[in-house]
Amino acid sequence: MSLKSIVRELKEMRDGIGSMSRRGVESRRWNGRTKSHVAPDITLTNLEPIQQGQWANLPPELLLDIISRVEESETTWPARAVVVHCGSVCKSWRDVTKEIVKTPEQCGRITFPISLKQPGPRDSPIQCFIRRNRETSTYLLYIGLVPSENETDKLFLAAKKVRRATGTDFVVSLVADDFSRSSNTYVGKLRSNFLGTKFTIYDSQPPHGPTIQPDTQSSRRFHSKQVSPRVPACNYVVSTIAYELNVLRARGPRRMHCTMNSIPVSAIQEGGNAPTPTSLPQIIDGPFSPSPAPKGKSSIRDLNNVNLPQLPVANHGSAEPMVLKNKAPRWHEQLQCWCLNFKGRVTVASVKNFQLVAAVNPSHNVSAAEQEKVILQFGKIGKDIFTMDYRYPLSAFQAFAICLSSFDTKPACE
Repeated sequence: MSLKSIVRELKEMRDGIGSMSRRGVESRRWNGRTKSHVAPDITLTNLEPIQQGQWANLPPELLLDIISRVEESETTWPARAVVVHCGSVCKSWRDVTKEIVKTPEQCGRITFPISLKQPGPRDSPIQCFIRRNRETSTYLLYIGLVPSENETDKLFLAAKKVRRATGTDFVVSLVADDFSRSSNTYVGKLRSNFLGTKFTIYDSQPPHGPTIQPDTQSSRRFHSKQVSPRVPACNYVVSTIAYELNVLRARGPRRMHCTMNSIPVSAIQEGGNAPTPTSLPQIIDGPFSPSPAPKGKSSIRDLNNVNLPQLPVANHGSAEPMVLKNKAPRWHEQLQCWCLNFKGRVTVASVKNFQLVAAVNPSHNVSAAEQEKVILQFGKIGKDIFTMDYRYPLSAFQAFAICLSSFDTKPACE
């Protein structure tokens, strides 16, 4: 039996188990309603375990070999979806799949949603492209060199531009049809100031590791009427982006500096490692019964004490954050324009095009090769189509948010 047929049978078995469990719950509810007395709620621990079929009882050695073969054979999307299906069969399959699948830094591949918040590979960048829709003000991030003809590209992240009176928000989600901050698909957001010269990247989950200096004033929860009490809707400052003002209206590309508060400068030093989260925020299962609160600001303060994770506290002894800067372009006399070597990944001249490298001091002990390495590059290849290539220590979410800042209007920087 081929691997594809095995995966197909696993999907059918999983769908069958789900329908059986749903029918069982509905029948228990109906039987409970026909009785005259009131029965106590039955918890999940009292339910009999569901028989998950022959695939759940495979020997560990055989299971490890099967999933290893699937993971090695399906290296690109959309075929790599079968690896995710293997982790959806049952708990034993899920544990083995999580053990086999490595982080993007280790294997150079993206598999699960948490991979979008883990650092990219060190050796070669992960190549993606962004499709802009002007009518809906949305930006879709796909993996791949260029858009495919049959439009079967794998969607990684989606963002929606929301204009405010004092600036602009880019809300980032895992799906393209739900940008609600109360949804479990909410990843984070990018917020600009009024002039579009300064941006702040917010993450939906606490930064991984003790090297963060969060902005506790900006890291606030939404009002209780805007979010579900079962979703930990928090915003944590992980990065800031600043574009230099072009007061003299000099010709040249935009200049920017990105302060990565969630990544210490030691991550690019020899032997250094970037923070790597291992799981996405979990839905809170505890009861939610907020007590009545008076009107005003006190109602929001009371919400912070109800079954929600505490905001991070600023750590003044934390490590120095990594800073990214534009790679200096060169002036081409024949073309009469500023040029950068994008290695064929950018084909259209645009003020949005940029390459970012690490901005370090001699005291940081970072090698010259590491200082010249392009960590993120972004550029235009067609109408509303842009490429995005990122590598360690940035994650896909961080790189996408930095690229989104280039789409906002910046009259003071051009």
